[in-house]
Amino acid sequence: MRPAPIFLGIAICLFSGMALAQTAAERTACQADFEKYCQGVEPGGGRIMECLAKQLDKLSPQCKQVIQTHMPK
Repeated sequence: MRPAPIFLGIAICLFSGMALAQTAAERTACQADFEKYCQGVEPGGGRIMECLAKQLDKLSPQCKQVIQTHMPK
């Protein structure tokens, strides 16, 4: 079993609830923060974005910018 393709598939599924315009660079910017603060969150319905937004003050600067860009105004 190859972990790299599985990890990529999981990462795609985890962030599928984020805005469609999101880029791979944006997903990468938040991957570590997601794993640290929101790992148990079920994807879909904006739950990951909501979880990360609740941790905004703890996020890396790159992820914080992504979250602020994609959160509804």
